[in-house]
Amino acid sequence: MAQIDRRVKKSQYAIKNAFVELMAEKNLDQITMQDISDRANVGRRTIYDHYMDKYDLLDKLIKEHINELRKICESASEMSFAEGNLIWFDYFERHYTFFSTMLSSKGAPAFRNHFLEFVIQELEGELVESEGKNQGLSKELVLRFFGAAIVEIVEAWLTNGLSEPTQVISEQMGSLLDRNF
Repeated sequence: MAQIDRRVKKSQYAIKNAFVELMAEKNLDQITMQDISDRANVGRRTIYDHYMDKYDLLDKLIKEHINELRKICESASEMSFAEGNLIWFDYFERHYTFFSTMLSSKGAPAFRNHFLEFVIQELEGELVESEGKNQGLSKELVLRFFGAAIVEIVEAWLTNGLSEPTQVISEQMGSLLDRNF
């Protein structure tokens, strides 16, 4: 049984990697299941055993990474934003191809929206709008403002729009969040 589980995991890993590599090369609409099959070196039937189509594969990949980021947020809940961001950026580095592809023009535009909504949800628990700097401000406006800023910083960092070292970016972004939340 363990051998079968290992083979299944190995196939799924190959399929996911092949798909992300293909998305880095061409638009989603241009990718066929045969392309994925050829790149992953698995039969098309194997892909269909796990995914209904390329959109299902994309959706599951996005959910998988968002869930991992959610776990990171939960584990970092007692940390400052500056400390927690280092863990986030480490995850982004380990999955660079996925995130850079998803946030590039050839990536899935839907990912940016999923990522933004996730960031807003995570910030919502941290925002106190009844006192301090955010008193009297619209909660929705503050969340969207900082959510969009975080997504933009991550996107710029992944696409080489920012030249500062990872630690500097994550600490400075964390400091800005710590000042305002």
